[in-house]
Amino acid sequence: MVRKFRSAAQLTGGAVLLWSFLGRLPYAMCSIGTLLLVTRNTDSVWCGSVVAGALAVGLAFGGPTVGRLADRRGQRTVGLVAAAVNTVAIVALVTTSENGLPLGWQIAPAALIGFSVPLVGPLSRSRWVRLADGDRELTSSMLSLDGIVDEISFTAGPALVGVLATVASPAVGLLTAAALVSVCATLFALHPTATPGTAAGPQGADASRGAGRDGRTEPLLNAPYALLLAGMALLGAFFGSVQVGVTATTEALGQPGAAGLLYGLMGLTSTFAGIATAALPARWELPLRLRVATVLLCSTSVLLLFSGGSVSALAAAIGGVGVAVAPQMITMFGLVERTVPTSRLGEAMAALVSAIIVAQSASTFLSGWAAAHIGPTAPFRITVAAAAAALLLAAFTATDHRYRRRDLPTAGTGGGAGGGMSAAPAAGASAVTAGGAKAKNTPSAGGDSRQNPEAVRPRREENEEPVQPSRA
Repeated sequence: MVRKFRSAAQLTGGAVLLWSFLGRLPYAMCSIGTLLLVTRNTDSVWCGSVVAGALAVGLAFGGPTVGRLADRRGQRTVGLVAAAVNTVAIVALVTTSENGLPLGWQIAPAALIGFSVPLVGPLSRSRWVRLADGDRELTSSMLSLDGIVDEISFTAGPALVGVLATVASPAVGLLTAAALVSVCATLFALHPTATPGTAAGPQGADASRGAGRDGRTEPLLNAPYALLLAGMALLGAFFGSVQVGVTATTEALGQPGAAGLLYGLMGLTSTFAGIATAALPARWELPLRLRVATVLLCSTSVLLLFSGGSVSALAAAIGGVGVAVAPQMITMFGLVERTVPTSRLGEAMAALVSAIIVAQSASTFLSGWAAAHIGPTAPFRITVAAAAAALLLAAFTATDHRYRRRDLPTAGTGGGAGGGMSAAPAAGASAVTAGGAKAKNTPSAGGDSRQNPEAVRPRREENEEPVQPSRA
């Protein structure tokens, strides 16, 4: 397992992993930061919820848009523009809220924050899959490593905002997020591993899976991908209900401050589960992993129904839930590269995140009503229902046949057998070591895409079994 993560880190380089982590923090910080800022300045939770909801709506529409543009125009250009716009929007929200301007003036920049999120997380996964160049083991290691980074940022972001809001003010938390976007998201976009996009030319990424024989882009939505969107939406509903349930239950127990610690515990156990996921043997195919992960998610969520008596019982249940979260999320992101065109991978990853956000927002609203009218643990009923629906969805649809690996294009043709990635690396893809030098036998950054594909294919270890082509 350590070897897998070392290989993954060597492929990307330590610097871009750092920028990837720090660049994700603002996404995790802005939602709760907006809620705290507007609630404090208006003395109204409703006003804070409205402005935070506008941010979520902006992300739901902006995520796929930014992802699509990054696939077509390249991650560098789109990432730089998104980082600049997002920084200005965050500063604008802080300015309008701190000066007590009407709610509409605060809703507009909040929506723009969501619409212009640089999507460092989804674009990282797209970037890593391209760099892995069809190597199944390396792809799995990269996605597991990225899932761990996601879990840490998911936990650290809200915690950082909470600390800054306590010792200073929510405005300081959001301005810190703006600084992280302007610096770290920009450095992530400028890194040599940034993919050039399909608009780079006929010899660019269009040569990879994603463009049809007639030159037209393949459609993004298909049955397997729609099922993954549904699964991610159910996971979002799961998150929203857990968040409200934990908050309501700890408040009812007289320890509202414990909610943040419990969120951190869930992120911690999920992080370790993500590490363990990378250690699973190759014979555990992704569809099987998804079915097992949903069984674990459903069984652990039931514990939440009996956890309202004490904080310790709630902590035990939340820790168990965290163990089930990372394997399911990592597996679904891994299945995306089998179901969508490579040239639209960034857009596909972004749409999955949007599905989580939209469902989480709806679940938060419904769970809040349930907590107020039924009881503090009532949101956990929604949690169990979402987990049970995810289990049924995976049990009946997550099969090797449905999620079989796509054919790879071969030289001079539109298709061939392989592991789901282009036989030749996407133009502009690169592997950079932590010190900044290109690793041997990896796709070169910005290299001439007309060179011999075999010359740039990453060399496998001599004792490593080659990826077998799919018989489908």
